[in-house]
Amino acid sequence: MGSLFYNTIKSMKISKPTLLLDLQKCKNNIKRMADKAKENDLIFRPHFKTHQSIEIGEIFKEFGVDKITVSSVEMAMYFASANWKNITIAFPFNPLEIVKIENLAKKIKLNILISSKESAEKLIEITNKQLNYFIEIDTGYHRSGIQVEDILQMNEVITILKEQHNFKGFLTHAGHTYQAHSSEEILNIHQDTINKMSALKNKFNSEFPGLITSIGDTPSCNLAENFGDIDEIRPGNFVFFDFMQYNLGVCDLTDIAVCVACPVVDINVERNEIVIYGGGIHLSKEFIMQKGKKNFGQVVMLNKTGWQKPAKISKLIFLSQEHGIIQASDELITEISIGDLVGIIPVHSCMTANLLRKYRTLNNKYLYHL
Repeated sequence: MGSLFYNTIKSMKISKPTLLLDLQKCKNNIKRMADKAKENDLIFRPHFKTHQSIEIGEIFKEFGVDKITVSSVEMAMYFASANWKNITIAFPFNPLEIVKIENLAKKIKLNILISSKESAEKLIEITNKQLNYFIEIDTGYHRSGIQVEDILQMNEVITILKEQHNFKGFLTHAGHTYQAHSSEEILNIHQDTINKMSALKNKFNSEFPGLITSIGDTPSCNLAENFGDIDEIRPGNFVFFDFMQYNLGVCDLTDIAVCVACPVVDINVERNEIVIYGGGIHLSKEFIMQKGKKNFGQVVMLNKTGWQKPAKISKLIFLSQEHGIIQASDELITEISIGDLVGIIPVHSCMTANLLRKYRTLNNKYLYHL
């Protein structure tokens, strides 16, 4: 790879797809979001499903974070074992895990998510233990939760649970920001979410003073400067960012803290294609549509400080289980050789981290994933 391939990365002796982590970028991202929460008088309850790492979790404590969000009971147990005492499971209550939930709630302050009247009825049916709960609200993503207009069902949930369980407030995830086509559209969704959650707060606050309204998508939390009377934010992906966030205009390429180092195993000069050891089982098969074609990751060159975008764009155009095919620029095809490494900025860092299970920092240390 000539001058593009530096000894710092080469000395790691990487031989298979490896998730590189730039810890300084990661810390910068955490600080920026923690500062924003503080400036807007918001509870900062970051979602740990992106990194799922006890070591990375410790970095958040440096910025005063003592409340976190997770996406499963297993994840809650994992972080509780690392002395996190205030955890929200931002996933609909699963009755089949009630024993684990009850046991965990004895040890820490645990919040669960009720997403329907039926879910509330099931909770009452299977436990006599007191639990804290949020009502999940659908403000437009249409994944799960009670429709924001369905005040009747919210009241039914509260009535069913009021004798035994503690109502904490309303929680939503505006995941439809990820389908937006511009920063302006993201901010419009954000404002719509604020308006809807504020209306709920005004309707219920007299009966439940101190109830919490909680929102949690990275695109809007990173771009927005106005949060109205929202109480809590729960972004997660911001800790690393990824190619999707960059494509949405949410972050700069220099903010992205992870990159997958992939060995080059074949080159077809006639087709300007490079075959890498790095497929769907490493990167996931999420993609960005660009000019009508799929792009499975941003190709970057590894260098002495981490990675850099090449002068001319190359695209990861195909993934099978183990293989990846890069449509390479003339620059890349002439610079690279079989046995070199190339970097791929993942489309979705949460998925990639979950698949690769551990991080290798740029100073050659391992951090482990749940």
